[in-house]
Amino acid sequence: MGRKIRVAIIGAGLIGKAHLRNYATIQDVEVVAICDLNEQEARNVAEQFHIPNVYSDFKELLKRDDIEAVDVCLHNNLHAPVTIAAFQAGKDVYCEKPIAGTYKDGEIMLNSAKEYGKRLHVQLGTLYRKETKAAKALIDGDMLGKIYHARATGHRRRGRPFIDGYGTPAFLNKAIAAGGALIDMGVYHIAQMLYLMDAPKVERVSGKGYREIAMDPKRAQEAVFDVEELGLGLVKFDGGATLDVYEAWSIHLGGIEGCSLVGTKGGVKMPAYSDQAVLAPFSYHTTACDMDLNCTVNLDEMDGRWNHLKENYDAYQSSQHHWVAALQGRVDLLPTAQIALQTMLISEGIYLSDQLGREVSGDEIIEQSKSTAIQL
Repeated sequence: MGRKIRVAIIGAGLIGKAHLRNYATIQDVEVVAICDLNEQEARNVAEQFHIPNVYSDFKELLKRDDIEAVDVCLHNNLHAPVTIAAFQAGKDVYCEKPIAGTYKDGEIMLNSAKEYGKRLHVQLGTLYRKETKAAKALIDGDMLGKIYHARATGHRRRGRPFIDGYGTPAFLNKAIAAGGALIDMGVYHIAQMLYLMDAPKVERVSGKGYREIAMDPKRAQEAVFDVEELGLGLVKFDGGATLDVYEAWSIHLGGIEGCSLVGTKGGVKMPAYSDQAVLAPFSYHTTACDMDLNCTVNLDEMDGRWNHLKENYDAYQSSQHHWVAALQGRVDLLPTAQIALQTMLISEGIYLSDQLGREVSGDEIIEQSKSTAIQL
């Protein structure tokens, strides 16, 4: 393994706690400080995870010279200002998804990383799943041929944050969260497909958002709910490939088909979530000797074998394992920030298409994108 990496957490909410649980599984990282506006909650979390230093002002935390990187676990429209301040303080940044509230803010973050010579990593957990690794190996081995279509899907029967019981009202408020199901769930599946397709340039986007399912009356009165619970889109890429998007926080269906990619030589199907793998396991499909073949893979055996055979394979166990390994210099950082920015371009394109009632170009999305960052 490598040297010990000292990091700080900014945000002690649900995401901050999830990140801390992940860090607890990585021996080469030490969380030395945590910050939250709710200082008492920050102290409670610090006690739980044995973090020695607590702050309520992230700018004070950033003055520490014993911190190499910060982990930004805040709501979407807070990502850009805190990340940029961290770059200015000489810190590398690991940021929770999505990259920001808009393409414009994400672009500013990437440009700021370049300006200050720092690294930006975005939490795109699906890139490290076993099925993604298997699909990437098949693609790199030319088992799919030329990929011409992909599908990004996510399904919850009734899982809208706060309205249906879990999470806070902030998830539903566009001024804070920037979007709904597409931003919360879709980022994972869209990014996964973009990664496997080698991130082709977005040419045109069309889409629609819905908010139609009945809500608990009391919760409805306690929240501003102005984001989509169902987001649909079609993306056309430079070179002719396409991607369709279907992300539901709430819908009257028992389930939908998972993610997939198809090419001239073969195709793969993947469950949208790991807990769906029993019902919809990873599969590879091709034709050989005039026979149509549907193949399954023992992903656990594959993963265990590769863990022994492939150098630094542990660096791809999770987004945070990868981040720590990259900071140690053991592996090159995957282009998660660039993929996350392109994912935001697609999500914002779906919103703009819905607003204008027509298909929009990639260039038009970029031109129309505005900063929604909350200045601190």
